Amino acid sequence: MTANKDMLDRLEGVKAQNYSLGQVGDYEIKQLKIFKAVVDCGGFAAAESYLNVGRPTISIHISNLEARLNLVLCKRGRAGFSLTEEGEVIYRMANELFEFLDNFRGTVNSLNSQCTGQLRIALSDRVCLDPQSRFPELIKQYSAYAPNVSLVTQVSSMANIERIILNDEADIGFIPYHRPLEGLNYQHIYSDACYVYVAKGHPLTFMSEEEQAIKVDEFPASHSGVKLHDDLNEQVENMKLAAVSYFYDVRLSLILSGQYIGFLPERYAEDYEKLGLIQAVAKKQRTYTLGVAVAYRKTTQLNKPTELFLQALQKVFDINELSSAPY
Repeated sequence: MTANKDMLDRLEGVKAQNYSLGQVGDYEIKQLKIFKAVVDCGGFAAAESYLNVGRPTISIHISNLEARLNLVLCKRGRAGFSLTEEGEVIYRMANELFEFLDNFRGTVNSLNSQCTGQLRIALSDRVCLDPQSRFPELIKQYSAYAPNVSLVTQVSSMANIERIILNDEADIGFIPYHRPLEGLNYQHIYSDACYVYVAKGHPLTFMSEEEQAIKVDEFPASHSGVKLHDDLNEQVENMKLAAVSYFYDVRLSLILSGQYIGFLPERYAEDYEKLGLIQAVAKKQRTYTLGVAVAYRKTTQLNKPTELFLQALQKVFDINELSSAPY
């Protein structure tokens, strides 16, 4: 670089005109590659076979490059091919430029082939244990795509999951859908039917389904305590809401006490129902569909760990193209 600077200092007095190169693009880089090939081959004639281009075309490219740089780069004629002082500087700098581009390309390829860093996943209550989420299968597929990425997981409420994704404190969230939030993408993955459950021996269990539908609103109910989507709001607006329990395990405990009733996803409740500990009531009249989605931040460029996770999601759930959840 010192030799280049010395040469440039000597040339500064030679070039009288005030000239600025401006933006360098793909076209100039292509011309520089041709110029480098001519110099490496020792002249225009020898470069013909190397570039697989005729001598007139090579000459045009070199002339255009000289005009673009406002410099005479080489002498060609009966005396043979030789570089000017300016040409020697440009040749050295072109070599440095192409070496840098090669290193840049190699680094990018390495980053793509060996994805590293963290993937931060936040999950709503019990989602990872729901067979419909296929979470273990997702992690297995993701590990094949990104074996060098470490996972950081946490369980949190829907509202907090949305907040930390928006604040770039998490990359992926698994949440029951309850509202579309600006700034997030939601990819639907599965749905579950939800019913009102009561404990064994609860007064509602001794009634017909028609009576249950009439009486269900008279008993204390536990609910999630979050803003409800329209389908759920219609189901609970007349219920006697007496306790807040966001997490299913806590809500189930309140139901098992016999003092409260409450909505639970059918898949979550089925094992307890098989044991005879709880029972769904008014199933035809009191039910709604709970959609579960993978949420991630809207951005023009996802980080590589997140991008690979979404590819794993598409693979496992056989999704051709990611799209907004149909809510």
